[in-house]
Amino acid sequence: MRVAASEAAAAAGGRVHGPDVSFDGASTDSRALLPGQLFVPVVAARDGHDFVEVALAAGAAAYLTSRPPVAGTAIQVEDTGRALWDLGRYARGRLPDTVIGITGSVGKTTVKDLVAGGLAAALRTHATQASFNNELGVPLTLLGAPDGVEAVVVEMGARFPGDIARLCELARPTIGVITSIGSAHLEHLGGPDGVRSEKGSLLVDLPVDGFAVVNDVDCGGDVRARTVATVVSFGTATGDVRATIVGRDDELRPTVRIESHWGTGTAALSVRGDHQAVNAAAAVATAVCAGVGFEDALAGVAASEGSRLRAELWRTPSGLRILNDSYNANPTSTAAALRSLAQLDAPRRVAVLGEMAELGDGTATAHRDIGRLAESLGIEVVSVGGAPYGGTPVASQDEALEIVEALPADSVVLVKASRSVGLDRLAERLRNGVGVR
Repeated sequence: MRVAASEAAAAAGGRVHGPDVSFDGASTDSRALLPGQLFVPVVAARDGHDFVEVALAAGAAAYLTSRPPVAGTAIQVEDTGRALWDLGRYARGRLPDTVIGITGSVGKTTVKDLVAGGLAAALRTHATQASFNNELGVPLTLLGAPDGVEAVVVEMGARFPGDIARLCELARPTIGVITSIGSAHLEHLGGPDGVRSEKGSLLVDLPVDGFAVVNDVDCGGDVRARTVATVVSFGTATGDVRATIVGRDDELRPTVRIESHWGTGTAALSVRGDHQAVNAAAAVATAVCAGVGFEDALAGVAASEGSRLRAELWRTPSGLRILNDSYNANPTSTAAALRSLAQLDAPRRVAVLGEMAELGDGTATAHRDIGRLAESLGIEVVSVGGAPYGGTPVASQDEALEIVEALPADSVVLVKASRSVGLDRLAERLRNGVGVR
């Protein structure tokens, strides 16, 4: 949205230095900044203030700063992170009622993408980019919504207790979606009960005329009782909106039949994996709750493609097929990826797996269980960096790459790990044919 520097200064308790220019959206990364945006220098492991001049050269219209201004239009504030939050609150005040918050242990980003597609069939829609779902990403999403937008989709992540409630206080969703409640971030959230409590907090402040769109299996009466909104459930075998797989192409893209009291229809999805059926059900339910017709919602969801590093399927220059699901990993998502790999026709199937992080006391057991699942599916495992899956252990990505490069060209390889492991770098080397020799 277009915001004058003076408006931003008033919202953030700051002071404008230089011309009172306007900006459209904001960025915390000088490398990804678009001309005309506000640059927000975040003070973390590196101090973003060191890149203000780079951002101005890239076309930033203005910038926040807690230092003395250096050039151009500056909005001087005490704390740039807090100021970004305040600007997100200001932006939310200019947005329509249809703001959709999405959380869950698995599937947040894909459901966000599918919901955005379903909404866009009838409404001018803005959604979180990639997985920008934290205390920086949510205000950036709100500020990035264009003027005249009719629906905004906000992905919300949680690593610590209270994260979801805080993001909801900022974004004030009128529709809340819980994709799943599983085993992500167990270590920081206090085990399964803590995860359940944290994810369920998305529903607490939904308005009475809003909707809670919830996974029918994961969200029982204890979760549903936390909202005054109308509850709409989704699932495969059960739920108000149900998805059944009725076909699958040779690139793992399922055809699903969606049934609901609004209508029934069949669509070929653009995302990969049988687990996408339940995601499609969630997205269709959400879009219809937002006012989109059932048929339009289904068509929009079917046409939507997922974000990068999620179930991508491509070939290396040498001919190997790579199932690149390297953005993140937990036991549920890794099991789903292994089952997808097992459905690909190949004489050898290999899973290059890094650690599933933040699982707490159950870390070793969870990794061993995934190793046993892979074995039962006839999948060879290459365990990177000491992750206790069994299989063939390697210390580094270079060693994993050597093993993959030696595979026959008709093999298929899964690459998956938690974000902190960075196996997306290995996938990128494979894609570009950049080996160790």
